Amino acid sequence: MLSRSASDWNRGDLAGFMSDYAHDSLTSYVSAGHVVYGWQTLFDRYQTTYFARGKSRDSLAFEEVRVRPLAPDLALCTARFKLLRRDSVTASGPFTLILQKRGDRWQILHDHTSSDPK
Repeated sequence: MLSRSASDWNRGDLAGFMSDYAHDSLTSYVSAGHVVYGWQTLFDRYQTTYFARGKSRDSLAFEEVRVRPLAPDLALCTARFKLLRRDSVTASGPFTLILQKRGDRWQILHDHTSSDPK
């Protein structure tokens, strides 16, 4: 899932990238001391911050991915993200996802992302 997600991001496919998030009002995202609720709110945030027309978007990669099953349809994922521009890292940090299996797909219910200190 994360491999495909990074590929979607790197192709500029925000809809594909966001397809991993549960499409409902309870989906939550925590970062930089703020909590955002709702798939659409998160979509709009990514659109404005990273995918706005004319904005340069760095390549996304995931590392140190670890998944811990919590129940047959729930899992906890910890990993690190890295945004790259040519050979330079522009942002990186750890994140935690709570995943739920819905049908034949795993979807993100909650995303808590932190940035490494500059």
